[in-house]
Amino acid sequence: MDLVATLPAFVVAVVLISASPGPAMALILRRAALSGFRGAVPTVLGLEAGLYAWALFAAAGLAALVAASEVAFVVLRVIGAAFLLYLGLKAWRAAWRIRKAGPAPEPAGDTPPDPGRGWWRAFGEGALVMLANPKAAAFMIAFYPQFVPADRPLFATTALLALLQVAIEIILYLALAAVVGRAGAWFRRPVIRRRLEAVSGTVLIALGLRVAAATR
Repeated sequence: MDLVATLPAFVVAVVLISASPGPAMALILRRAALSGFRGAVPTVLGLEAGLYAWALFAAAGLAALVAASEVAFVVLRVIGAAFLLYLGLKAWRAAWRIRKAGPAPEPAGDTPPDPGRGWWRAFGEGALVMLANPKAAAFMIAFYPQFVPADRPLFATTALLALLQVAIEIILYLALAAVVGRAGAWFRRPVIRRRLEAVSGTVLIALGLRVAAATR
């Protein structure tokens, strides 16, 4: 099997996987809607950093240990579910605060990017959501070996393919964030923002419960 010959199938698979709904998509949409394109950038980069780490873990055999270990799988499942539930409850709390505050002046234009700690907080949220997902370990173990030729070094080839996946997903997710961010002023109107926070909170909580109930 030639590596170059498998690349078209790999790219198609990555695009389809990226477009599937899940915690990553929910985080990006919420962040882009409330903080604009620039606010979504650290979330996207954090998610992709977590994805690349899992790819390297899979190549090194660590992901297989996590997938095979009941304790490690449960620990990651609990952490991932708890963090998604935390983000969902945080969104619900924001919706409740907006409702209690009542009518307020509508913000004009896009919000500035989060400085310093805010940027790293958004990056960390994305990375933690990806790293604390035990299904990511199982996925990496099953996905990459299909595209690694037998005569190629496993770690180096997986790292290369993962870089390609990260590049594709960054382009797709940032394009999505740009589209959503263009309507940012509308999303940040108090009434719309309250509804968005309530809906995104519900979605994140549902995803957290799904992760909590996940089995190998």
